[in-house]
Amino acid sequence: MTTAVEVSGVTVTVDATGHDIVRDVSFGLDRGEVMGVVGESGSGKSTLALALLGFARRGATITAGRVVVDGLDLLSLPPGELRRARGSRVAYVPQDPATALNPSLSLATQLTEGLRLPRREASARVRRLLEAVDLPADDAFLKRHPRRLSGGQQQRVAIAMAVAAGPRLLVLDEPTTGLDVVTQARVLRMVRELCREHDMAAIYVSHDLAVVAEVADRVTVVYGGEVVESGADRDVLTRAAHPYTRALLAAVPSATRRHRLVPIPGRAPGVGGYRRGCVFAPRCDHAVAECRATRPALVPGPSGTLTRCPRADEVVRAPRVPARAAERRVASDAEPEVLSVSGLHAGHGGRQVLFDVSFGLGRGECLAVVGESGSGKTTMSRCLVGLHEEQEGALAFRGRPIPAAARARDEDTRRGLQYVFQNPYGSLNPHRSVEGSLVVPLRHYFGVSARDSRRRVREALERVEIPARLADRRPAELSGGQRQRVAIARALVCEPEVLLCDEVTSALDVSVQAAVVELLRSLLADGLSMVFVTHDLAVVRSIADRVVVLNGGRVVESGDTDAVLTTPVHPYTRGLVAATLEVPDVLDSAV
Repeated sequence: MTTAVEVSGVTVTVDATGHDIVRDVSFGLDRGEVMGVVGESGSGKSTLALALLGFARRGATITAGRVVVDGLDLLSLPPGELRRARGSRVAYVPQDPATALNPSLSLATQLTEGLRLPRREASARVRRLLEAVDLPADDAFLKRHPRRLSGGQQQRVAIAMAVAAGPRLLVLDEPTTGLDVVTQARVLRMVRELCREHDMAAIYVSHDLAVVAEVADRVTVVYGGEVVESGADRDVLTRAAHPYTRALLAAVPSATRRHRLVPIPGRAPGVGGYRRGCVFAPRCDHAVAECRATRPALVPGPSGTLTRCPRADEVVRAPRVPARAAERRVASDAEPEVLSVSGLHAGHGGRQVLFDVSFGLGRGECLAVVGESGSGKTTMSRCLVGLHEEQEGALAFRGRPIPAAARARDEDTRRGLQYVFQNPYGSLNPHRSVEGSLVVPLRHYFGVSARDSRRRVREALERVEIPARLADRRPAELSGGQRQRVAIARALVCEPEVLLCDEVTSALDVSVQAAVVELLRSLLADGLSMVFVTHDLAVVRSIADRVVVLNGGRVVESGDTDAVLTTPVHPYTRGLVAATLEVPDVLDSAV
């Protein structure tokens, strides 16, 4: 292989303060090779990904470095040439495919408009790419608009569109976040195959270490805008020499055994803040005075990786902290159900999508609902909270029947059943501050004073690991993970009895996910009940007491979590379990 990408000394700086968001990042990448970039929310992953395209967000500037793709330094190009290089040399796939696709244009128009080819040749290339990403390549499909596609289909179209112009470097920023395990496995396989077939290098940014283990040849771990460890995927994920990498691994849930997750204590550094010494030192158990005074260099470590830690030898020798088993809830047959569903049917535009769904939820119980995209999970949860009109069946809360529509329910029922939406980008009012979003339900349900509401807001934000200093910010100023935690805090200030969680951890990095899961576990211990809609079977194993598996709107299997995930009976459930990714030897490698 020949080197396709050489990145050296890339630095992105905040204009107002002169502080670095990304600092002195360097690496090389061969043709056909995929490098995973991992780190917590706010670590600089997305900023680095955009810098590789010569782009910095408003208020920041790329102040140093080179990004050489096939011998051409993108950062040295004038604006016009740089715009032309985006697509032909380097292409970008965002986390949300809706931001890459124009809702008013057909797929055919969007896939061909950037190609400098004759019409017939462009059409033939696009059809080949659609087949490569496992999508129909006929005229009927090409005439569709993005709104007629599922999330997984939209993401595959976005990838095909990025690859169409033949770039040498493909930058993918969290492209499988929110996808079910089967669709995710298909997309990951497709990315690897496209890189090899088209001789492309790829940067795959993700917070999901299991995804990175599946797709990447190399792994780079970023913290506080710096590379703290880098190397071959197996070396980084099973023989990590940096305390931060090992802490990330300790926070990863497992789909094969139930255990408590271990969040990283403390908080990641603020964007562009002042730094002295090792950026991870304030949260590191191995830190000594030298670590706080001198910034360590990125040098070869004892396990074959490059690591930015002067105590790497000690870190590698440190014994693994055994994973603590998570206690199991023991339900009584006489225990009353706080929420019950009987014979629930639902449809969209006259087309039925849910068929005869029934289950009960005990106090303090967590019931997981799993299935692929389109299986009816979200429709079912929206029926429970009263936001779906086309439904039939019986719903009961605290043993009393409740109306299907939220507007027909009494205020106490609406307060007691709280919903956390999947999409943190659309669930918060963009014109309200974080504090303003939490104050609205506090004033509505409890009529609290301004001083009391401010105190409760701060307490709720602390519970979900959001610093109080962010209370005055608007959603656009937060990362995706931060927005989701704010949405959870907004539900918790209502003091609900049942929390309906729709993919609430899909946008969170592993450490924050661990903190949120352990927070939810503590709420369950206090008596809160939970319907947990998710595609992540590892999180299900960690927190859920029972599982309901939906396929095509029907319950195909249900029962105790360990029984369903260990010895699934239905072929569909067995397929979900088989598609679930694991970090190799994570429980034996993490400390």
